[in-house]
Amino acid sequence: MMLLSHGMPKLLGFAEKMNTFPDPLGVGSTASLSLAILGEVVASALLVLGLGTRFAAVPFLITMLVAALIVHAGDPLSDRELALMYAAAGVTLLLTGPGKLSLDELIRRRRAGAKG
Repeated sequence: MMLLSHGMPKLLGFAEKMNTFPDPLGVGSTASLSLAILGEVVASALLVLGLGTRFAAVPFLITMLVAALIVHAGDPLSDRELALMYAAAGVTLLLTGPGKLSLDELIRRRRAGAKG
């Protein structure tokens, strides 16, 4: 949820930031900003809901690794620590999938009930 609030200013200020946003992957500022929004806002919201958990964990994880290992590579570890902790959570969700209180689980239960 905290990362979602970190990404919202990027989404809300898209027009102002799209030409000046850092381009760590060489895809252009607008594309880099869009990818950051995908990882920080869209994927974070899906993870909070537990919807498409493993799918959403991928852009979330990539965004955190790019932030920690490329964008802030020269910064002290204390400045990269939060992005690395988020990345660890992304790996965990990618490997374990959704929990029992997720929308993914609710959908799975409904599908299982409809089949059986």
